[in-house]
Amino acid sequence: MTDTPTDTPTRLFIGGAWVDAADGATLPVDDPATGEILCHVADGGLKEARLAEDAAVRAQEAWARTAPRARSEILRRAHEIVLQRTDELAHLMTSEMGKPLAEARGEVAYAAEFFRWFSEEAVRVDGGHGILPDGRHRMLLSRRPVGPCLLITPWNFPLAMGARKIGPAIAAGCTMVLKPAPQTPLSSLALAAILQEAGLPDGVLNVVTTSRAGEVCEPLLRGGRIRKLSFTGSTQVGRLLLAQCADAVVRTSMELGGNAPFIVFGDADLDKAVDGAMTAKMRNMGEACTAANRFFVHRSVAEEFGERLARRMGALVVGPGTRAGVDVGPLIDAKGRAKVEDLVADAVERGARVLVGGRTPAGPGCFYPPTVLADVDTGSRLMDAEIFGPVAAILTFDDEDEVVRRANDTPWGLVGYVFTEGLDRALRVSERLEAGMVGLNTGLVSNPAAPFGGVKQSGLGREGGRVGIDEFLDYQYVAIPVT
Repeated sequence: MTDTPTDTPTRLFIGGAWVDAADGATLPVDDPATGEILCHVADGGLKEARLAEDAAVRAQEAWARTAPRARSEILRRAHEIVLQRTDELAHLMTSEMGKPLAEARGEVAYAAEFFRWFSEEAVRVDGGHGILPDGRHRMLLSRRPVGPCLLITPWNFPLAMGARKIGPAIAAGCTMVLKPAPQTPLSSLALAAILQEAGLPDGVLNVVTTSRAGEVCEPLLRGGRIRKLSFTGSTQVGRLLLAQCADAVVRTSMELGGNAPFIVFGDADLDKAVDGAMTAKMRNMGEACTAANRFFVHRSVAEEFGERLARRMGALVVGPGTRAGVDVGPLIDAKGRAKVEDLVADAVERGARVLVGGRTPAGPGCFYPPTVLADVDTGSRLMDAEIFGPVAAILTFDDEDEVVRRANDTPWGLVGYVFTEGLDRALRVSERLEAGMVGLNTGLVSNPAAPFGGVKQSGLGREGGRVGIDEFLDYQYVAIPVT
């Protein structure tokens, strides 16, 4: 076992104190580049989850009354601290989940921006006043925090997803219990320490690291004291959580899975299209819900696009994220890599051609090479599954109606990508795609100032943008008779 990469806490954060699990249980945090254990963190159970919930409930009333400017200043200070510790946080993130340091530094900046964005939104929560149609009553509208929240974050963007949920909750005046993914608890614990340093009162944020998610989360969701769930993860788990929320009618924000189409028309600028494909596919080694999954390329440019993409993908350097010059780090764990291997093998058995990659390297770590497949059969399993790895699967199409129909033929609808130089087509196809977000001649849609979220089974609600804080606020209407 190696030492913890930084001075990051490894205990639970409850009521402003760092505590061990009551039974002394711990869970290992692995380095996916080596398979070695980085450290152990406290493995909380239901008892600790209840204590965290108690702390959040106790703190809620006072926190809701806190001046919006005071909440704003806490977030502003947290933004500054995160940026000051960019290298430390990037190294921590790379150690526990594998992404190259350059990309980890980008995520640190991304996470910090959520704190700055919501520090600005905290002082802009408004209401309204109006005359009701009968003329004899006035309507007073105000907005108030929804109450204690349970936040569940994924392992693929451990710092940014924490900030994207914590930021609006703080701005709105909500208290929180945060349950990070067991693969990447260190980034969340580091974030809690930073917010404590920034002046967040005790009990407003509580962090329970655990390997027993069902034991920890279900009782809280069914118990009636947690009034809001914000979850980022798979659609399968999201469905279970929605059912658990039904008993107490818990308000939900669900950012679930994706199966993003990447459409390249015959008139596309192929330089832009390949650049966009590299971004949309290879961000975080393809381990992103926004990752391009199905590449629909017009038959007239499919061969050239495939060759160009294969050259770019084949030139990427694979290795530990902490090593200089590395472009592609390891996948999160052996299970994740095995899934990618199986999906590629299935596609090849069905006739797909491997243009580059496709073979798992020998040696330690959960590495998989950037891979491009051409002539992919529509019946291949990777057409209906989130690949969550560095694999681009290319299919051809002939006309617009056909490709829109195929792009929409999925239960998911998070994001789609469209590349064309025709303005009419660009707008027309973007509007026809069943997706919450569209990248038009770009492979990057994520931005703290924009509402992030999907339709269909890709989720409910939005995170980020001006509407991001709305998910943590309720309306109250007061009727006032005027005599």
